[in-house]
Formats: sequence, C-alpha cells, structure tokens
Amino acid sequence: MTPVIELQRVTKRHGSLTRLAEMDLTIETGEMLALLGHNGAGKTTIMKLILGLIAPSSGRLDVLGGAPDGPHAERLRRQLGYLPENVTFYEQLSGREVLTYFARLKQAERDQVAVLLERVGLLEAADRRVKTYSKGMRQRLGLAQALLGSPRLLLLDEPTTGLDPAATRDFYQTVKVLRDSGCTVVISSHVLPGIEPYIDRALILGKGRRLALGSLEQLRAQAELPLTFRVHGHLPKIQHHHWADLHLEPTPIDERCMEISVPAEKKMPVLRQLAEMPGIEDIEMSPPTLEHLYTHFSARSASPAPGDNP
Repeated sequence: MTPVIELQRVTKRHGSLTRLAEMDLTIETGEMLALLGHNGAGKTTIMKLILGLIAPSSGRLDVLGGAPDGPHAERLRRQLGYLPENVTFYEQLSGREVLTYFARLKQAERDQVAVLLERVGLLEAADRRVKTYSKGMRQRLGLAQALLGSPRLLLLDEPTTGLDPAATRDFYQTVKVLRDSGCTVVISSHVLPGIEPYIDRALILGKGRRLALGSLEQLRAQAELPLTFRVHGHLPKIQHHHWADLHLEPTPIDERCMEISVPAEKKMPVLRQLAEMPGIEDIEMSPPTLEHLYTHFSARSASPAPGDNP
C-alpha cells in the first residue's frame, strides 16, 4: 500500500538557515502521528511542506500519491483538512455561512454543513455571527471546516487552543473516530498529556533534525528511562536499608507514600522486595510518559534556533 505521506531525505533551506535537514518519514493510512519539538524544531516546516505552501530544497516528498506543490495539488487539497493554531473567519458571517462558503471552495456536499456543526457542538449557534463566538467556539468551527469533504489526511496545529477540558476530550474522540475510519492524522501540540492516549507514533524534532521516532513503547525502549513506583502504606515499617543492595533511593512524598525511580531491568526484583516488606498497602507503577520522553530526547538538541513557530 502506498504511504499517505513519504519524505525521503527532504531538506528545506531559507538562505543560510536549514529548517529541515535530510528528513526521512513515512506515514501510513489510518495512523495518528504527533510532531513534537521546541520553537524552531521544524514542525511548522513539515506542515507547510505537506500542504504544498513551500517546496523542498532537496529530497523527495509525496502526499497522497504526488508532489503537493505540483499538478497534483488541486486534487490533494480536496482530500486534505487543515486546522491552524489561530483560526480566523469572516466575522460578519454566521457559522453556517462560513461552513457553506468553505464547502463550496472544497467542492464538498452542502448537507455536511449541518452534520458537522452538530458534531462539533455548534448547531444551536450556527446562525449567530462569528464575531459573537468565543475562542473555543471558533476553534470548533475551524475543526468543522477541516472535516469538510471527509478528508483522507488531517493536519492539526495546536488544535485544542482555547478549548476547555470537556471540549478537548470531545475533540480527540472525534479525531479518534476519523482515524479509526482510515483518516491519517498529523498533529502538532504542546499539550502532551492530552494527545498521549490517542497517537500511534511521535516524531520528536530538534533544530530541523529527527531526534526520535516511534510508538510510546519504542520510545521508552530507546530512552531506557526508569519507571516510577509509588508505594502506599505504613512507611515506618518499611526497611529502608534493603534498598542499598539494589542501589535505589526512595523519596518520601508524605507520611504514607513514597516514590522510587526504578530502572526497567530491576522492575521484578524491586516488586519482589516490596512484596516481602511489612506495612505496604498498595503499589502504583508508572512507565515514562510522553512528556518525560520528549524532555529526554529534546535534551540532545541545543537551544532552539529562531524561525519556526511551534
């Protein structure tokens, strides 16, 4: 099966500044990929390349079977949805008029307008002028615009800006349904806990280069970060001197809780030792989160270069 997006040694330069350096990346149908990185890491450059707004300085880029900046571009844009970080619309139009206008531009069926307004929770406000919408409502209208035409590829740049926790959860559930139906999703976000349950892989960028790429499990294996054990119980009964054999240092959280940072290869020995200790009532074990992994891999890159927006 042909990949939805394929970059082969793609480099993008602006004068003497290299925004993306020899990037290799393949994204398959129905995959949700997160682009992560500091300002200047190359996330926006990748988005613009996929959209066909800029062309590679060297290398090869295919999106849905063709170059996004060539003759293929018009057909591509009818199969692609894009939600920028800061959405702007004609403020004198109603939400319904905005979607109808974009449906006409995208040659999408007009009956999608009401369906999408309901899906993003704007049906009751559909005939109000956009100038009366809150930032969160505008963001939801932007999502509805991106979903016009049932896109095969969805690009989301900081999509939950301005959304409250409930709206954010609903947003990702909507995206998950699209992904499960075969839509490929590329998302850029700084809210890593929010996207962690939904992504298939993450690409961590630093100064235009790939620092790490993989699923959470693959990134954890690459990073070799410790697990966190949180132990609850009657701590005075726990024999702290037993930890010296395993070279571990428990950290008290309060009178009934402590944390232990445990290398992955010591997980079972530590669990066995905890099971033999009196006074322990509960043990929580947490692997490194996406945020931990991002921090770890980003430390390989020097301070961000100026230029790219997140």
